[in-house]
Amino acid sequence: MDRISEMAKELGKLLGQTGEYQSLKQAISIIEEDKEVAEVRTDLEGIELQIKDLVSTGEEPDETLKKKYEESLGRLQTSTSYQRLVAAQTNFDKVLVKVNQTIQVGIAEGSESRIILP
Repeated sequence: MDRISEMAKELGKLLGQTGEYQSLKQAISIIEEDKEVAEVRTDLEGIELQIKDLVSTGEEPDETLKKKYEESLGRLQTSTSYQRLVAAQTNFDKVLVKVNQTIQVGIAEGSESRIILP
């Protein structure tokens, strides 16, 4: 298992060096510094908490609260830094999907082998 852990760590290092991960890291940094996004996220969290409280008591959120939520969500989604983050995350996710597919191929090939590793 130590060998697998070492290989996994090496894979992690290599993934961290990809352009896709570097772009994601930069997008995260940018969004953390975006005061407008921080404000909108705080608003959304408050609205979500109100909605959760209402739903937990069996009540339906009123139209004003729903509209406020939709407007805040729209503000977030139209933010350039948020769009950059979503794009970067999507691109890095594609890399991870390819890695997982390749691992699955390796697992399938390894399971056919007659050699059993300790």
